[in-house]
Amino acid sequence: MSETLDTNRLTDRVASLVEAAKRAGADAADAVAVRSRSTSVTVRLGKVESTDASESDDVSLRVFVGQKVASVAANAGADAVALAERAVAMARVSPEDAYQGLADANLLARNIRDLDLLDLTAVSAADLTAQALAAEQAAMEVKGVTNSSGSSAGAGIGGLVLATSNGFVGQYAGSRFSRSVSVIAGEGTGMERDYDFSSRIHFSELERPEIIGRNAGERVVRRLNPRRIATGTVNVVFDPRVARGMAGHLAGAINGAAVARKTSFLRDMMGKQIASAAITVTDDPLKLRGQASRPFDGEGVEGEAMVMVDKGVLGHWFLSTSAARELGLQTNGRGSRSGSSVSPTSTNLAIEPGEISPEDMIRNVKNGLYVTEVIGQGVNMVTGEYSRGASGFMIENGELTYPVSEITIASNLKDMFLRMVPANDTDRNYGTAAPTLLVEGMTIAGT
Repeated sequence: MSETLDTNRLTDRVASLVEAAKRAGADAADAVAVRSRSTSVTVRLGKVESTDASESDDVSLRVFVGQKVASVAANAGADAVALAERAVAMARVSPEDAYQGLADANLLARNIRDLDLLDLTAVSAADLTAQALAAEQAAMEVKGVTNSSGSSAGAGIGGLVLATSNGFVGQYAGSRFSRSVSVIAGEGTGMERDYDFSSRIHFSELERPEIIGRNAGERVVRRLNPRRIATGTVNVVFDPRVARGMAGHLAGAINGAAVARKTSFLRDMMGKQIASAAITVTDDPLKLRGQASRPFDGEGVEGEAMVMVDKGVLGHWFLSTSAARELGLQTNGRGSRSGSSVSPTSTNLAIEPGEISPEDMIRNVKNGLYVTEVIGQGVNMVTGEYSRGASGFMIENGELTYPVSEITIASNLKDMFLRMVPANDTDRNYGTAAPTLLVEGMTIAGT
């Protein structure tokens, strides 16, 4: 385990890449190394289907020659000089980009915070197998469950090291543990499928396999014998699993890169009301044990907790250095590294809880739909048009009644956010968190 976490050689590696880039003629450069170690086991119907273990050490180098930029990626053992010379040669023949460059030196993190992201609990393949089997067994014991799509458990750790030519060197490591199960109820054309899962930074915080299995089994049995419903306009309540997707749509719409490209339906809405006064959205990269926490971003900038939407009013974009410069702003530490490129993303994003319980929210709906799953890609982020296949349960006189499927729910995200009401059940164990959400007046296309 000590070898797994020893990043000293990776630190030397990225520093040597930056130096090699400077010697090859780059005006500026940064390099990142990513170490990953993971083990996972998948079982089905009581038998192991696969056991996978992976290890990787990868590096990427980004170089700047004037206003030209290029990047290359390789495994950690690649020749630094050859890699740097290739990157600089590529940059010299690339088109100019006035917005690319390293983050300003005065914005770089000076003290790397410990966010308690690393749990060194050793979990063997045998342990993972036992956990996956226990979850599947618990699901199969639920009356009405007829088959299994599989159950899995996994554990892994990873580390990141970043060095820049303007003086930043930083590193951090994190762990991830997971359990999941998917099962089937019914027979033939009447089959339904559902799942449950748990993913945590620390092993002790994982949901027990038996609870995950029971939840998956009970969910799928409730979906049996769904009906189609008539076309009309109803109030829609989104289960938190689906509501997290709504939070993700909002995050995409306030992404600075999308705003700069004019591909966001909120691109002209800074400082304006974009959601109901009940909606407040926060983002915090420095949350202890957060699923999406990081002590610095992909450019070495320490972000801070921000209120992105305050009582419905848009206050900030997610910004990396290049997106910020294109918009005439300053990065807020949301640059995310994907290989050798950097783009803005959210971190620990949350739609903050409202004042009403989900039970009371449903109780107040006379005729509506409780959505537990959406399918399809019918979201236009340029216009905000929203149209998704959906399934869930009818709400009649404040109670969940029969299951429904093969319907489409439609509206426009601009209108949906303005008519949105949050319940008080935000679960912050997810990188993107949202409570149960009520959206009034959506169109349902059924029979």
